[in-house]
This record gives sequence, structure tokens and C-alpha cells, in this order.
Amino acid sequence: MDNETLAQKFYRLADLMEIRGDDRFRIRSYRNAAETIETWPTPLERIAREEGAKGLQSLPGVGKAISGKVLELLDKGTFEAWEKLTAETPATVLDLLRVSGIGLKTASLLHQQFKIASLDDLKKFVAGGGLELVDGVGEKSAERIKASLSRF
Repeated sequence: MDNETLAQKFYRLADLMEIRGDDRFRIRSYRNAAETIETWPTPLERIAREEGAKGLQSLPGVGKAISGKVLELLDKGTFEAWEKLTAETPATVLDLLRVSGIGLKTASLLHQQFKIASLDDLKKFVAGGGLELVDGVGEKSAERIKASLSRF
């Protein structure tokens, strides 16, 4: 697994945590680690193989917990924290971010307030006129969301 793929796992974890409204400091630590991993010149797979967890922990923003998750990812292709999180909040919630006009704040609001967990849920919500109920979504944003949804 290359560094970019590893980083994407942590970016997705941070996005999902943010949509759920989890602790912003933990979210930031995953994003910082993802940025480091993504741009690190040496493959983390090699560092893990040659130096183990201690080698991974020498990277900025990668501590004990994140190095453990990296090792688990390299070994199993997933990690327990991701599995637990997606058992509670489906990863399909992240698909909302693919819709033009929906960022992390709006996706979080849609999920937390209206229990929207997928593009299908969003399509039904929009078709039923639900966007009018969402704070911060004006007429232009609603039109952009509708137009973008029609492409899915």
C-alpha cells in the first residue's frame, strides 16, 4: 500500500469523524498525519518493515496510536477504528461530499439533523423539498445541489 493510499484512509477517517461531530483535536491530528504520510518521500511500508512502530513514530504527527493504525492498515487493509466508526456511521455519508454545494458542514448537518447517510437518502430528501429546512442552504445552493445530484 503506497503512502497516498494510506493518507487517503486517514483523510476519510477525519472527514467521517467531522461529519459525526467528533472531537476536533483528534480530527486535526488525523489530518496532520495524513498530510505527512502523503508527502513523505520514503514509503511507509518500507519504514514499517525495517523499523516497525518506532520508525513510523519518527514522522511528524505520527504518534503511538496512528503508527498502530498504519501497521494494522498495512497488515489487514483496514483498521479497527475505521471498522467501529463505519459500523456506527456508514461510510456512504462521505458520498455527500461529492455533491456540488455540500461541504463538511452541510454534510454534517444533513447527517446529524436529518439522518441522511447516502446519496439515495439525499435524493429522496431533496425530492421531498427538504432542502428548504436546512439552515445555511439558500436558493442558489439548493439549485447547485439539485443539479449536481441529477448527475449521480
